[in-house]
Amino acid sequence: GLFRIYPLPEDPETPPPPRHFQELPPSRPQKCLVRVYVVRAFDLPPRDRNGLCDPYIRVSLGTKTLGQRDQYVPNTLEPVFGRLFEVTGTIPLEKDLRVSLLDYDLVPPDQEIGTTTIDLENRLLSRFRAHCGLPTLYRTWRGSPRQRHPAAPRERLALHVLHAWHLVPQHLETRTLYNNTQPGLEQGKVQMWVDVFPASLGPPGPPVDITPRKPQRYELRCVVWNTRDVDFGDINLVGQQMSDIYVIGWLDGLEEQRQRTDIHYRSLQGDGAFNWRFVFPFEYQAAEQLCGRARYPRFPSSSPWQEHFWSLDETVLKVPPKLILQVWDNDKFSADDFLGVLELELTKLPRPAQQPQDCTLTPQGPPQRLWPWQEVQVPPSFSLFRQIRARGWWPCTVQEGGKRRLSGKLELSLELLTANEAEERPAGKGREEPNMYPTLSAPVRPEWSFLWVQAPLRALRYSLWRRHRCRLSLALATLLLLALLLTFIYAAP
Repeated sequence: GLFRIYPLPEDPETPPPPRHFQELPPSRPQKCLVRVYVVRAFDLPPRDRNGLCDPYIRVSLGTKTLGQRDQYVPNTLEPVFGRLFEVTGTIPLEKDLRVSLLDYDLVPPDQEIGTTTIDLENRLLSRFRAHCGLPTLYRTWRGSPRQRHPAAPRERLALHVLHAWHLVPQHLETRTLYNNTQPGLEQGKVQMWVDVFPASLGPPGPPVDITPRKPQRYELRCVVWNTRDVDFGDINLVGQQMSDIYVIGWLDGLEEQRQRTDIHYRSLQGDGAFNWRFVFPFEYQAAEQLCGRARYPRFPSSSPWQEHFWSLDETVLKVPPKLILQVWDNDKFSADDFLGVLELELTKLPRPAQQPQDCTLTPQGPPQRLWPWQEVQVPPSFSLFRQIRARGWWPCTVQEGGKRRLSGKLELSLELLTANEAEERPAGKGREEPNMYPTLSAPVRPEWSFLWVQAPLRALRYSLWRRHRCRLSLALATLLLLALLLTFIYAAP
């Protein structure tokens, strides 16, 4: 217990000093409302044959149990729950709050992953009590963690006054899960917090909404304009190096949306003209800066998104938003040759060069300035979600001997639109209708840019005649003179 000695004043008319134990909570049982916020869990052990598990939450206090087994998160070891559980109990008669994670199985019983126990009596009688924590800055819970509320002077003043009372700060507990079948071994961790509200203090305020944020739909439009200095992949009949260039592109994690341009045939200098539009719809979570991709199981199990035939639920794959472009050389009678790759992460997009001769693997010289009279320099990278549009030249690379080598240059224009903006400004893939924003015309290509199988004589004309015109003319003239000489000799008596 606690003891306190109060010195009594010598004057009996002087009031006694204030007592320090008057603010202690009552010692009798109290009926309380308990709010359990479970945010997420991580480092869970696998429970299924695919190396994952299907966790769901079960909260118990006394004889009350909350949590439904059909509200599980499928195929993950790091589930994001965002769940709130409210339960009433009498403390200290019902003081042990148990939060358990179980693995959902198609045929019960379900396996227990781990459990953590919280002593509510200790929370209620603690120094700071167990009320809602105070944030450092005033902002809405669902807002960006880096952005303050634009106009809330009274709220910020009230928060400053509450901080002066030395109340408990905003907190998020990371608790370890344990299992009785494997005592002493950690079974993962869960991030959560608990609020306890005695019924004698009146009804509490509304609960905090911690439901997982829903991703927003975006559409990325990438126009491939030109290529420069692309490596050669073939040698024609007369020994010239050439390439039949085409570009394929997709977003990382969305390989089924793979798109490709048409083919620029017989590129003799590594140059290609395309004027081709790629359109990639995707879902993006701004708070996590990740793209969400739902993998749906299909039968038969040959689907690329279903690793095992017993995977009955969709799996959400989260990856950074990255655009992948590859340059290939087209071959008709053998496998196509890989010429280079360009990977652009949309949140850390390297600043492009405005001229092809300035496009290198590493930026040359100091960063340029936006305007000559400004002192702020342009950063080497930017986020396309902020700038919305970008156009320029980016380098393609290949891996040789453990090092990257420049293998070509791509002229691209990137534009990021929301779902509503994409509906207001529709655009087709390639040069299909609606061919707008921008309107793409057919590329201007050399006369010899065609498939030689379709016109072999024309191919010989451009490959032999244009390069060996003088030699061929001299050979034809010599043959003609020889034919005339032989005819004269044959006709002579």
